[in-house]
Formats: sequence, C-alpha cells, structure tokens
Amino acid sequence: MKLFSRLYIMVMVWARHRHAPFYLSGTAFIESIFWPIPVDVMLAPMALAKPQKAWHYAGLATLFSVLGALFGYALGYALWEPVVQPMVAAVGYQDKIVLAEQWFEHWGIWVIFIASFTPIPYKVFTVTAGLLHMALLPFIVTSLIGRGMRFFLVAGLMRWGGEKMERKLMHYVDVLGWLCIALAVAAYFWFSK
Repeated sequence: MKLFSRLYIMVMVWARHRHAPFYLSGTAFIESIFWPIPVDVMLAPMALAKPQKAWHYAGLATLFSVLGALFGYALGYALWEPVVQPMVAAVGYQDKIVLAEQWFEHWGIWVIFIASFTPIPYKVFTVTAGLLHMALLPFIVTSLIGRGMRFFLVAGLMRWGGEKMERKLMHYVDVLGWLCIALAVAAYFWFSK
C-alpha cells in the first residue's frame, strides 16, 4: 500500500510553503510542552526541500524548542497542582512523571541532555524539571546543547543528502514508514509490560 509515498509528497509540498518556517517554530515550541509529534518530522523535509536554508531551519527549531522548554519548566514550577497535575492525570501520564523524577534523581542534569537529544519525550522532562525546581541556567544550557545537536544533525544529514537522498527516500518511503510503525508498536508492547 502506497500510503506513505502520498504523505511524503504532501509533506514536501508543505515544506516548500512560504509559511513553513513559522509552522516549524510553532511546532518546536509546543512539542517541548505537550505536542506528541517530533519536530524532526517537519525539519527534515524542510531542510531537504531547501538545503541552502537547512542551518537556518535548525536554528529556528533549536531556539523555539528551548523557549517551549522554558514554558514547560514554568508550568511545572509554578502551576503543577492547579493546571499540570490534572492534565497529566487526564492523559494517564502519572507513571511517566514518576519515572522522570527517578531519572532526575539518578542522573541529574544528564537526563535533560538525553531527553533533548534522543526520541525520549522531552516534554515530560521539561515540566518535571520545573516541578523539581531544577537550577534554571543549567537547564537552559543543557537544552540548547542537546536540542541544537539533534536539530543541526538532522538538518546536516538532509543538506548533505540533497536531491539524491530525496529521490532515494521517495523510492523507499513506504517500506520505511511501515517499518517505523512496526517498531513503534513493538516498543509500545515492550515498554507497557
């Protein structure tokens, strides 16, 4: 089934849209607070569609992601009980917050770097950092480094790959899409044990 190739074509059209940088910035901001879709989903096709602007897009994604992280931190710091805790309970994320607290206790500031660079849900750690009253300056610096490394790596790979990578992706996008879904389902069952 060619579901992902149609989606890929649509995403590449959106990535070339004149308002795409605004959408990227907004997505990066809200992804650090609550949005479940990673910024890379928008950043990669934008960097691929306009490789000459890849570094600019990575910079926007980094800046707005860290600004969103600061907002998430503020929510955890000042509005945990009246606002955040009921929302966390409503979506069933209490166990994720408890796990994040344990990770902070065990790894300290490194957990922010790990969450900002890897696919681990960064939003859980931004809010938890505020809840735990983590020192703000190390939080900001670590977030900038982790997010910057991640987004500049993605943009760099897309810039390096260019049109040749775009053609290859188009050829394999359906296989890769179904593989990602299979891995996500397997990860869900593995971690929900």
